[in-house]
Amino acid sequence: MTSKFSITLSELKELMENRSTDGKKRIDEKYGGIDKIVQLLQSDATKGLDAKNTADLAARVEIFGTNFIPPKPPKAFWVLMWEAAQDVTLIILVVAAVISIVLGLTVEDDPDTGWIEGAAILISVCLVIVVTAGNDWSKERQFRSLQNQLDDDATISVVRNGESVKIFTKDIVVGDILQLGYGDILPADGIYLTGNDLSIDESTLTGETDHITKSVEKDPMLLSGTSVMEGSCKMVVTAVGPNSQAGIIVQLIEGQDEEDDEESDDEFEPEEEDQKEGDEEEGTKMVNGNGKHKPAKASSKKEKSVLQGKLTRLAIQIGYFGTVAAVLTILVLIIKFCVSKFMFGEMACKDNTTDSEEILWKLSIHDATECTGQWTLYKGWRPEYIKELLEFFIIGVTVLVVAVPEGLPLAVTISLAYSVRKMMKDNNLVRHLDACETMGNATAICSDKTGTLTTNRMSVVQSFFMGKLVKHVPSRDMLTESVIDLFAISVSVNSSYSSNVIKSKEPGQLPRHLGNKTECSLLQFAGELGEDYEAIRKDNTEESFFKVYTFNSKRKCMATVLKTEAGFRIFVKGAAEVVLGSCDHILGEEGSIVGLTAKTYDRLVEEVIESMANDALRTICVAYKDVTDADQPNWDDEDGTLRGLTCISIVGIEDPVRPEVPDAIVSCQKAGVTIRMVTGDNLITARSIARKCGILTAEQDGGNILEGKTFHKLVHDDSGAFDQDKFDLVWPSLKVLARSSPSDKYVLVTGIINSKLTKNREVVAVTGDGTNDAPALKAADVGFAMGLAGTDVAKNASDIILTDDNFTSIVKACMWGRNVYDSISKFLQFQLTVNVVAVMLCFIGSCAHGASPLKAVPMLWVNLIMDTFASLALATEPPTADLLKRKPYGRTKPLISRTMLRNIIGHAIYQMIVMLVILFYGDTLFQLDEASYEVKDAPTVHGTILFNAFVWMQIFNEINSRKVHGERNVFKGVFNNYIFVGVVFGTTCAQIILIQFGGYAFSTKGLNWQQWLICVAIGAVELLWGQVVATVPKSVIPSGMRLGTQPFTQEEATQARMLWMRSLKRVQHQIRVANAFKKAGHERNRRLSLLAEASSNSLKSSPNDASPAHWWTKKSSESDIKLKGMKPASQPLLEEEDDTNV
Repeated sequence: MTSKFSITLSELKELMENRSTDGKKRIDEKYGGIDKIVQLLQSDATKGLDAKNTADLAARVEIFGTNFIPPKPPKAFWVLMWEAAQDVTLIILVVAAVISIVLGLTVEDDPDTGWIEGAAILISVCLVIVVTAGNDWSKERQFRSLQNQLDDDATISVVRNGESVKIFTKDIVVGDILQLGYGDILPADGIYLTGNDLSIDESTLTGETDHITKSVEKDPMLLSGTSVMEGSCKMVVTAVGPNSQAGIIVQLIEGQDEEDDEESDDEFEPEEEDQKEGDEEEGTKMVNGNGKHKPAKASSKKEKSVLQGKLTRLAIQIGYFGTVAAVLTILVLIIKFCVSKFMFGEMACKDNTTDSEEILWKLSIHDATECTGQWTLYKGWRPEYIKELLEFFIIGVTVLVVAVPEGLPLAVTISLAYSVRKMMKDNNLVRHLDACETMGNATAICSDKTGTLTTNRMSVVQSFFMGKLVKHVPSRDMLTESVIDLFAISVSVNSSYSSNVIKSKEPGQLPRHLGNKTECSLLQFAGELGEDYEAIRKDNTEESFFKVYTFNSKRKCMATVLKTEAGFRIFVKGAAEVVLGSCDHILGEEGSIVGLTAKTYDRLVEEVIESMANDALRTICVAYKDVTDADQPNWDDEDGTLRGLTCISIVGIEDPVRPEVPDAIVSCQKAGVTIRMVTGDNLITARSIARKCGILTAEQDGGNILEGKTFHKLVHDDSGAFDQDKFDLVWPSLKVLARSSPSDKYVLVTGIINSKLTKNREVVAVTGDGTNDAPALKAADVGFAMGLAGTDVAKNASDIILTDDNFTSIVKACMWGRNVYDSISKFLQFQLTVNVVAVMLCFIGSCAHGASPLKAVPMLWVNLIMDTFASLALATEPPTADLLKRKPYGRTKPLISRTMLRNIIGHAIYQMIVMLVILFYGDTLFQLDEASYEVKDAPTVHGTILFNAFVWMQIFNEINSRKVHGERNVFKGVFNNYIFVGVVFGTTCAQIILIQFGGYAFSTKGLNWQQWLICVAIGAVELLWGQVVATVPKSVIPSGMRLGTQPFTQEEATQARMLWMRSLKRVQHQIRVANAFKKAGHERNRRLSLLAEASSNSLKSSPNDASPAHWWTKKSSESDIKLKGMKPASQPLLEEEDDTNV
């Protein structure tokens, strides 16, 4: 396509690579100035592009590209599978599977089925790889969807057809004229056209933290991804999307990432020593650079969330317990095996029919028919023992994986996802998931006033004109025309032109405020005086401004300089005491200019400013100054220029406290959360608002409220460096910080976090809306950005965005965070009870009978109840107001409290007693023909009763687990959680079907109604037993028994999460699948055994036969029974069969 523009894409890209004065020089020398570039791009600096000319916009997209940086292509599914296969545990299992297959084909009794277990492990490994890759693929899709949603919602102001309009940033084209203001993030590269006091943060591209002043003469080059920290400007877009400087860097990073992916992970990670050196260099910069007035930070990353740290510690502690249990199980089985095989020995048949004199092992009675030689007692080693020892190892690993609460990550994920989705309805947009549960542990909230504690619906309710204080909107005839005109021009011109008052189309509705709410209230006040600010702005365009001093937290005011016939007129507005302090004159009666003496100044402060402040009003002073051409000041000297002003008016702006805020603050205080208000208002206004909100009581004052300057002096030493010891003397009693700057907020937040004054490290949340609030938002444990009034920079630095800018939404976030914590605690209380019982049962059953009492498929169902169903049921409990009636958990309080430990141990005792009684005496109590341990591979009624009773105890204990703080009414609010009710009902129905119709596939036999009644009754006793356990004082649990206390370091957390919560979960799934496949081989062997036994009956001796075969069988059976800890049968099996034959 032939370009219709006289400048090419490559030329623009080359131009934007220049910086500072080099860029200006390049523009002038090659193109003849900035205006010429605008012409080459066929744009207009005043009118912008023609929005109706779609062909022109399409041509610009075709030639210069679209403003969209394509994301890095997602990894292919096979790549994700390969990455999942790199897991060390999976590699070990593959090796074990190969060994198992080799053993099964070589030393197994039945090679036709001996390979199944190893093959099942390989299949299960493949399934795990596919599932893991699928999960990773799904998570990446969700992340990209969220990122695309955030990108699609981004808008920017552009000039098209001479009007300022909002468009999506992705619709920006080269040649567009952008209007940038305070807090904007540049969406494309461009060149500065006009502006005022523009300061840019380019640290995202250059790494330099110093703000760069931009102007036509010094540095007109504006780069995408940088942030406007001060001022405003217009710029012409020269590069978009992948052709912008940010886009080029992104492409370079993605290209490097692709190269790194081909290398090993070890090469990607920095060496430990290099990392330490980097940390030291960063610390040096903090001390020697411009950060000397700030508390030092240990890391640029936030500390691990409270819950994550405790979960990691708990996982390790449970892993230790499981390891000990697994090792003990293996040792007991090996010792028992060695005693049985090498001390008592086994009978071997020496087959004389073979030339090799081979010893054939006969482990079954029916094998005696194959012996053509003689039987002898053998105590040596045989190769087949390798298989049995491998079985012991598998049993030990099974005990280990049963001990680990592998459903915990699922419960955390479900709880967080559920909470985040519900929090959206409560006006909390969660950007970082861990912020949700961290907020539940918050001990302090540093909140802004405007829009958060107040309605942010500002209006002028009091005013001081011409020496008179009026506590209502004055009528036009009360003022002179000259004063009205002067005031109207001042507030109309000396404000951001993006601030507008939109009249409502419906009668009786209040006008809508767009932009800065303080400026909008002044514009509305001018309209109430009969003036049209829009007409004034048309006569005084932004391009006609000679100089603008934009508002910042340091100067506390804003000034605009207009060129007049006589010289210059400077309009100033800002904090009343600041601007009035710069005034030498004031408009008196009839609008005459009179001198402002010190006495008059004191009277105005006391009778006007403080009077308005006591009424909780924000006070703004409007002033002006005329300067002749001959007396032009040094415009770069702000302090000198903004002196000698004439006061036009002082107005009091009301921003009412939100009616729901006082009750919300009381709820926070009862919940142990300290609320601190950080505001830019003067001390009197801040005190009045704080008392209306309930932050300050009528008796509190003095050290409870400080101004920013006083606070700065108190917490810094003589050299200006931050002093933590001095800070610790101030912050515990501080409730209100008035006339504060963003740096004061940052110092307050980081100082509280780093303080060791309290036993538990404080968890601090902070709100912010401005660009300068970003450091405090990042430093806080949870940063809340204002969704309505917040800048892009503040939102990007935050963890949660308040879509309604309301303090009550923060309280709801606190409640949801605590609910997440409680949901995890409920799940842990339930699952750890099951785990303790399952581990002990598996350990005792394996040691006594050589196998777990619960078969593979029933164990899979039990784990399904523990993991997926319990996660759904207990992790989706809705929050209640009771959550705000207790103190925060804090960082050091154990995740498993003493109350929970009491409940876990108490219910585990009951369940273990029941299970052991059924295991060892169930066949007698239920008058059954056979015990489950006597029939290894076929389902029995005894085993079914054992399994059914176990499941019913878990179902009823799940109801008990809904309460973790010692409450007795476990049914309270149960029907408010439909998911819980559905899970319990579904589990019950599935259990009935499983028992009655599961058959051999599920290792169950149908039960009669009496047996069902007993099993359900055993489970229902859990509810009564729960009341007994609740009666036991928690003091019976030693205080030293602490599970899940101290947060882990990053390295420990990564190791623990990978080793215990992920790998062992996979091991468990693999063993379950292996056991399921193994059943097919066992069933075949069982049938062959029955046939062989039937054919051998006619060859067996009489009961009185004292042959070696009979003698050995009887003695060995009794010895084996004693070793297993079981009661011998009244007659050996062989004698019973002989009696039957007789």
